[in-house]
Amino acid sequence: MKKSCFIIFSILLLITSTICSVFTNNKIVYADDVPVDAKACLLVDYNTDTVLFENNQNARFPIASMVKLMTILLTYEEIEAGNLTLDTMITTSENASGMGGSQVFIDPYVEYKTEDLLRSVIMASANDASVALAEQISGSEEVFVSKMNKRAKELGMNNTVYVNCTGLPAPEQYSCASDCAKILKKIISFEHYHTISTTWMDTLTHPSGRTTELVNTNKLVRYYKGCDSGKTGSTNEAGYCLTASAIRGDFRLIAVVIGAKTSQDRFSGVSNLFNYGFANFENKMLIDSELPILKGVQVIKSKTNIVDLYAKESYFGLCKKGDNSGYSIEYNINEIKAPLKSNSVVGFLTITKNGQVIKNIELITKQDLEVISYFDGIKKIANEW
Repeated sequence: MKKSCFIIFSILLLITSTICSVFTNNKIVYADDVPVDAKACLLVDYNTDTVLFENNQNARFPIASMVKLMTILLTYEEIEAGNLTLDTMITTSENASGMGGSQVFIDPYVEYKTEDLLRSVIMASANDASVALAEQISGSEEVFVSKMNKRAKELGMNNTVYVNCTGLPAPEQYSCASDCAKILKKIISFEHYHTISTTWMDTLTHPSGRTTELVNTNKLVRYYKGCDSGKTGSTNEAGYCLTASAIRGDFRLIAVVIGAKTSQDRFSGVSNLFNYGFANFENKMLIDSELPILKGVQVIKSKTNIVDLYAKESYFGLCKKGDNSGYSIEYNINEIKAPLKSNSVVGFLTITKNGQVIKNIELITKQDLEVISYFDGIKKIANEW
């Protein structure tokens, strides 16, 4: 029963779904227009990174306090790496407490909890708290900015350059709508972030006992159904900006507006983008990792003979409401031979749309496969006689 060749099963499944559009480098082009009065805007599907609507998404502009998205991300990544905790006490500097613009008026040379400084940045867009976090993580804002730019390159943010961690005006500092969406997508993955980003009002208690009221600058977390995250920004140079995300059911969208003329324009622009996305699209689960994707696949030299295979992760396909089209799924399976541990990779599946590869997902077993013994073999032969 030895097999020296690689076994490939190609099974094409047509799955009814809903998309009526033209894919070009993960972008969908439509005749629809969304009213957004700004220099640049973007609407992207969170699960597939498909662009649903855009205007100047890669154009470089100042983005004001949306720069703090990177400050927030790096802080969470330091916590994830174990270099920092939410309870770590941070001693503030005179430099940090002296930051102008949006601030929570932290005192110099006293200790604040990391979580309190993070709340101040996420909710109130506090420049002083941002610098305090930067100095704790890297020793100085200058070194922290180098870390920001390095991380931006790693994330493929090719139209972003940071000069400070606050977003205060700097001629050499810029970003784009596409890059802002990328970084918010990373931040959304941190569960703790949502406990802060969805809070409308809170209070910061300083070591001296005085308090500062924190009000979320992203009004959509209160006024738009499903909006649970985002970052605002505004300066004379940048205009009014907002990167935000909203979710309804399993369908999450990320929207960006840069350079709106008024604060209301940025909120209405992002709301219009969300409205367009939720009204016209939905996500369909094409692959469910909890259910067997292929049943009864043959196993060589195993007690069980067959095994069910599972996808290592679930996948949601983006669908346009009201139209029909088909996805194709091709399964490529290696020779499966006992012994084999549970969760072993035995192949992969490829999801395509209109001939374009969208996703490759590994196929795994979810049970141990033991080698059939000599006596088990004799017994099997006897039972089949």
